[in-house]
Amino acid sequence: MDEPDWQPPPLPRRLTDPVPPVLVGVAVWVVALIVLAVVGGSGPWLWACVVGIALGGVGLGVLGLTRRANARGSKGAQKL
Repeated sequence: MDEPDWQPPPLPRRLTDPVPPVLVGVAVWVVALIVLAVVGGSGPWLWACVVGIALGGVGLGVLGLTRRANARGSKGAQKL
């Protein structure tokens, strides 16, 4: 007996969209940077916050490029 071609329903967009978690991560780094700047934190921790914010920005840029490639129908584009 053959198994039916049953597929589970797709997850809702709010559970698969990577942008909100990236934005939350960047916001946490921004808050940490502000707290360290006010308290007078040390140099390495300030730089860690700056790098965290920068990497979040890079991640958002990559997600934007991926979405644009997907929208124009590029063969190698990841489906988000």
